[in-house]
Amino acid sequence: MASMRIKKPTTRRGKRALEDREPKTIENIKKTLLMEGRKCSNEIRQALKDLNLLKKPNSRMMRRNNDVTPFEDATPLEHLAKTNDCHLFLFGSSSKKRPNNLVMGRIYEEQVLDMVELGIDNYKALADFKTEKISQFTKPVIVFNGYKWKLTEELRRIKSLLLDMFRVGEVESIRLQGLEHVLSFTLTDDLTILVRSYRIMLKKSGQRTPRIELLEMGPSLDLSIRRTKIASDDLYKTAMKQPAILKAAKRKNVSRDELGNVHGRVHVGKQDINALQTRKMKGLRKTADEKRAEKLSKQKRNSRGAEDESMQDDDGDNAYGTDNDRMDADSGPDE
Repeated sequence: MASMRIKKPTTRRGKRALEDREPKTIENIKKTLLMEGRKCSNEIRQALKDLNLLKKPNSRMMRRNNDVTPFEDATPLEHLAKTNDCHLFLFGSSSKKRPNNLVMGRIYEEQVLDMVELGIDNYKALADFKTEKISQFTKPVIVFNGYKWKLTEELRRIKSLLLDMFRVGEVESIRLQGLEHVLSFTLTDDLTILVRSYRIMLKKSGQRTPRIELLEMGPSLDLSIRRTKIASDDLYKTAMKQPAILKAAKRKNVSRDELGNVHGRVHVGKQDINALQTRKMKGLRKTADEKRAEKLSKQKRNSRGAEDESMQDDDGDNAYGTDNDRMDADSGPDE
């Protein structure tokens, strides 16, 4: 029972750390845990270092070798991810059966949601490209090439995992000079994933829009799919569920066209065009004939109303006189 007891923080720093890990409506940027296995080759070590440079500052690199086998027992991996507050992980190892092995995955509710085991067939380090690099903390443009990404559910999950791994927050607006980095993932016919990293160069084009050239800056990886472990449809649907407060409320009678323009429909009652206030200008003034006709119609309405009132008064007087005569007839002569 002692292990089930909740220990309250005793310092302000510990309280802030626990509050930062609590569920939020808008979650923090996911951090990535990079770690080496019991045995690791030089290519895997260098690949993890290069990927760590691309992921900074949203990554945590473990310095020690860890005796972890994610597909057999992921408990130590889940514990390390919880301790370092990471929801993504990259695990590198190398063995005779599976050389240059790279395991990529993500965690939901402190448990492994899905992961994929990739083999590095060809690797070229970041330092091997003698070109100018990008600045730190640059958000990449992620491109997926190939029609096979949507063929099977397994490939769709791998695409979602790669997008989750290298995406850095949501972008509301884009500045052309801020686009510096492109990450390209190409799926070939033999299901090999080609990972390429490019630097965007803006050249003069003689027009307002510059000419764009891509210069490969590394790292370069050719990955083959070995093993996968994906979550069930129900669990995946639960993990992808968003709070209701983030969903845009449906606005009635408002639509948007293909160009992004907003069109609204407004319902109004029947309007009297003659009673509308228009701009007082010489061209809209009434002519003498229109004024004379309007005056005559107004006089006719007034005279017709006066006649109706006089007729109602006459009817009232006749009725009153008839009643008096009836009363005199009934009373008879006074004796």
